[in-house]
This record gives sequence, structure tokens and C-alpha cells, in this order.
Amino acid sequence: MDINETIKNQLAENPIILYMKGSPQAPQCGFSAKTSQALMACGERFAFVNILDNQELREGLKVYSSWPTYPQLYVNGELVGGCDIIMEMSENGELATLVKEAAKQAEA
Repeated sequence: MDINETIKNQLAENPIILYMKGSPQAPQCGFSAKTSQALMACGERFAFVNILDNQELREGLKVYSSWPTYPQLYVNGELVGGCDIIMEMSENGELATLVKEAAKQAEA
């Protein structure tokens, strides 16, 4: 399976997925730490992928998303953005609304 197929499968299987450096419990960079904390504050389960574990995925996702940096949050298969966008959305309440709606749809 090529890397684009892997990415498409991960996005299809996980309505909320964060590609980050490290894990939510042990982030490997400050941006990943802030983003995962904002996402956890929404109170919904989400998947994550440690992009440091897979060089091919780390490089392939940059091309797939046309987004050069990490973390990258996807909701319902769509790129939401990186740390700055997520923090702004968290502060104005948009992130919680988006995440809760995606979680509700996934349960239905």
C-alpha cells in the first residue's frame, strides 16, 4: 500500500485524527503539546499518529495536505489546520463545536 492509501485509510477510519510529534501524553514539541491539549479539552476521543515513527508518512502527509508543518488536525477527512489555527479555534469555541459534531456523527 502506498503512503497516500495509508493516509486515506487513516482519515476514513478516524473522524478526528491528529498527526503530531509524539503522543498526547508525551508530546515531542511545544506545538504538538498545545494542539493536543486544546483537542483533549474538547472532551471527545480522537486518534493520533506520531509522525516521528514513520519518515515516509511524515513526508507524504506534507505533500498530501499541502501543509508543510506539524501538527495537522483532520476532522471528517478534511484538514482543519496546525497549531495556530487550532489555538484560535479553541479560544473562540469553534474547535469544541467542530469536534463534538464530528464525534456525534461518528456515533450515529
